Amino acid sequence: MVEKLDTAGWYRRFALVETRGYSPTYDRWCTGISEDPRLLALLEDLPAAKRQPNLLLGAARFHGAPATPYPQFRAFLLDHWSQLRETMLTRSTQTNEAGRCAVLLPALARIAAAEGRPLALLEVGASAGLCLYPDRYGFAYDDGPVLSAGAVPDALVMDCTTTGHPPLPASLPRVSFRAGIDLNPLQVGNDDDVAWLEALVWPEHTRRRDRLRAAIEVARREPPLLVRGDLTVDLQALIQRAPADAVVVVFHSAVLAYVEESGREAFRDTMLRLTADRSRPVHWLSNEGYGVLPGVEGALQKADGEVDRLFVLAHNGQAVARTGGHGQSLHWLE
Repeated sequence: MVEKLDTAGWYRRFALVETRGYSPTYDRWCTGISEDPRLLALLEDLPAAKRQPNLLLGAARFHGAPATPYPQFRAFLLDHWSQLRETMLTRSTQTNEAGRCAVLLPALARIAAAEGRPLALLEVGASAGLCLYPDRYGFAYDDGPVLSAGAVPDALVMDCTTTGHPPLPASLPRVSFRAGIDLNPLQVGNDDDVAWLEALVWPEHTRRRDRLRAAIEVARREPPLLVRGDLTVDLQALIQRAPADAVVVVFHSAVLAYVEESGREAFRDTMLRLTADRSRPVHWLSNEGYGVLPGVEGALQKADGEVDRLFVLAHNGQAVARTGGHGQSLHWLE
């Protein structure tokens, strides 16, 4: 994904497709960078995978960049470039958007009902593991009543608009095991890790920031098992740690774009093999951008009129929905 666009084109596309109408600050910043030879030269001195817009924007916010017009932002980048460069080289984009649970929940609940067992949730690219708690959050679909297992604060209610006919559950599935795997797991008890997670929330998205803080408190009360490892190598060992009486669901959101194509293909092959092996039921939910997951039906194309920023939700390699990147919308296809 990284190598297919020059740096200027990457930032221009990010502004047009990802941020326009969604974050005016990031729109003007990325548009400005795409036309700025000096900053493009600084970025091109970094490894290709470290030039990504979200990484630079997160690093700038992490080091205190306010939401200013582009000229002031440009001055901030130039004044702080050595710090920003070090952060970009040592950190990665690990946005941990708990709101994505809203688009995963219908599929999770359907799996639990079909299997008649509690869920063992295993998240690939888990960051701090905040998407491992769908049974601890509340969900409001289309301004309907809040679905939750008990009283939850407003910040933990995930709002989601729907189209099509999603199988919205009447109750939340039971989760008996939650674990995640990541090359660099983030810890909710570590102040720097929490500050990095907050820096990855886009400036205008106050509700997302409030939600992140509330979800962090949930994880602090009941920390998940987070394992440092590679999704193409270490996942199977983690699956073996799940309780025998639970149905394993391996899921991921906005992760595979940061994996080399050979790694994505190896992971796809592993997951298709695991889901076909009925000696231990394993389900696979992928929620990724268009073109990210090769060889999965429905994951490489979009319908007429659909915007590029929508994700594809697939169950065991079959596309079932189009989703908003932060869990804000769900269009069911079945």
